[in-house]
Formats: sequence, C-alpha cells, structure tokens
Amino acid sequence: MEDVRLIEVKEDIMADNIKVANGVRKRLRDKKTMLLNLMSSPGSGKTSLILRTVEGLKDSVRLGVIEADIDSKVDAEKVAAQGIPAIQLRTGGFCHLDATMVTQGIDALAANDLDLLIIENVGNLVCPAEFDTGAHKNVMILSVPEGDDKPLKYPLMFSICDVLLVNKIDYLSLSDFDMAAMRKRVLSLNPKIKIIEISCKTGAGIGDWIAWLKKEVDTFRRG
Repeated sequence: MEDVRLIEVKEDIMADNIKVANGVRKRLRDKKTMLLNLMSSPGSGKTSLILRTVEGLKDSVRLGVIEADIDSKVDAEKVAAQGIPAIQLRTGGFCHLDATMVTQGIDALAANDLDLLIIENVGNLVCPAEFDTGAHKNVMILSVPEGDDKPLKYPLMFSICDVLLVNKIDYLSLSDFDMAAMRKRVLSLNPKIKIIEISCKTGAGIGDWIAWLKKEVDTFRRG
C-alpha cells in the first residue's frame, strides 16, 4: 500500500499570501501611499470611524478607501458621497481580505497620488487577524458594548495591531465595561500598542486619533 501524501494547504496559502502582501507594501511604499488595515467585529463602528477620519483629514491628506463585505456596497456608497475615491470588494462568503483581494481593490480604485489608503476589512475578530493584507499599519476597534473580555477571547487580533480604538465610550455609564482591566489585558499581549478612547457619535477622542494618523502619514511620506 502506497503512502498517502499530506499537503499542508493552509501553510501554502499563508506563504503565498505573505509574498503577495510584501509586494503590495513595496508597491505602495514606492508611491508613498500608506496602507492602513482597519478591523473589528460587525457593528463596532468601522464605517463611522472612516467617515470621521475623512472629515478630519480631507483638507490635508489625500484619501482613498477599500471597503470589504460579504455582500452589498452600502459602505462604499457612504464614503463616495463624501467625495472620497472608494471601491467595494464583495467577498461572497469569505470572512476576511487577503493580499490578492487588496491588490484587486487597488487596481480597481485606479486613484493615483494618494497619501493614505484605508481598508475596511470584513467584520470579524478571527480570520482578518490571520491574513496579511500588505498594510503598513493595522488598527482595530473594540466597542464598549462588546465587553472588556475580548482580548482574552481573540488574543491574536490584539497582538498584531498598532492601535486599538475603544469606541462608543458614551456607553460606559450604561455598562459594566472595565477600562482598566481591558487595558491591562491588551498591554500584556502587545506592550507597544497605542490605545485611544473615542466616540464616533459624540466626537470624543477623535482629535487624538486624527493627530496620530496625520503624524504617521507625514512620517511615511518623508521616509
């Protein structure tokens, strides 16, 4: 009886994706366009944050947005209505973006001379953390209604991000969310992560987010 050959499919897929992702990073670095990958659970406020970001940066930073969702194009339409180049990637069941999908989005967007390109990844705290999109910066949103225990349940997501935005802080008085406990859990996973408390509804903390992002874009452009 012949031996059965075992093929590690996931390892092959990951290796191929990393190669494409590195190509995306170089391509955009050569164009001095910073790619930011925004991740979170559904309903945490990704699109609201992008609209706040557009409002805060549109007069000083040339922006583009790649929206990803399993279906619909409603998010891209909201962004495009603000006069920002936007493309919707309909993943058709895939719960994440990979670097090949991002490449398709960049090609379809056909926007040159951008300072910042934002990916709104599919709402999910598992798969998007596993696939390198080619982004130069990874950012995630944790909303107060989700609870302070999410770093315990989804450690990889918190480990790979440069910034954690704690959104919907206007709900804090209505919840048992423990900000100190959440911070301790996140920093034990990722001591270098920057944590910013915000409310896309009231605008609280958005200025801190905009200031961080503008500084990063300026540094990237000079690099």
